[in-house]
Amino acid sequence: MIVPHPNDGFAQRRRQRGVAFVLVMWVIAMLSVLLGSFALVARTEGLQSRHLFDTTTARYAAEAGLNLAVYALSRSDPTQKWVADGRVYAVTFDEIQVELEITDDSGKIDINAADVTALKNLFMGVGVEEAPAEELADAIQDWRDPDDLTSPHGAEQGDYRAVGLPYSPRNAPFETLSEIQQVFGMNYELYVKIEPAITMFSGRSTPSAAYAPIEALMSVPGMTLEQARQLIAQRQALAPGQLGQGQSGLQLPDGTPLMADGGGLTYSVKSRAKLPNGASTVLDATIRMGGMNTAGRPFVVLRWRDGENA
Repeated sequence: MIVPHPNDGFAQRRRQRGVAFVLVMWVIAMLSVLLGSFALVARTEGLQSRHLFDTTTARYAAEAGLNLAVYALSRSDPTQKWVADGRVYAVTFDEIQVELEITDDSGKIDINAADVTALKNLFMGVGVEEAPAEELADAIQDWRDPDDLTSPHGAEQGDYRAVGLPYSPRNAPFETLSEIQQVFGMNYELYVKIEPAITMFSGRSTPSAAYAPIEALMSVPGMTLEQARQLIAQRQALAPGQLGQGQSGLQLPDGTPLMADGGGLTYSVKSRAKLPNGASTVLDATIRMGGMNTAGRPFVVLRWRDGENA
């Protein structure tokens, strides 16, 4: 007969307590991981909700700024009406800082109406050499004219096919600004440079220097970058209505007085809204003022981009 050693039961209970301790530690570790995961998910969802709330608030503040710009542009008193020459107007809306930059599209280069010289000067103004600038200008002319005849430096269907492009010139006016990227010789980098200076809504062969952004102002014959910068600074320092009265004393390189020649009804408005906590957004819209003839609205939207970072 085998008699159990008195320490055997103690040793067994000790081993059982050790296993139980390890299991408890594993359970605690697993619970800690789960709780940590839940806390992270909750924090992430909270941050996402806050970001969505902030961006939505900023977006509607930017839209409120756009409507304020429409009101200010519709004033009949020229001394009270906002000047759409790219100057910045700052307002506060419900503790949100809103900056409004307005440009009359008559100061931009209409890619459907501009003459070849204005287009060439536009490209040269952003750093393109003269020969490539001539080629781009003529290629734009070939894209929008109704025939298949190639301009002196332009491109028609055969030129597009020769470099493997799967499309040909539209032989009709541009339908969107971004469509100009398809023109023979164009690329995205160049498009980014000229995009602030082009429009489809002015119908002018040359831009109005009274409202032109610097990229369009560089298309004025004889204009240098330093002259353009100085002219814009002097132009934006004028009081509302002063330029239209011919009292500015400002001149173009050829000596022509700088005057507001009527402007237009189409405006590009960039509205930047910034919340006190730093959240921000930008609304970039092109609008046409139309009074009450636009289905009861004071303006119609021709182009709209929002949700961009300020």
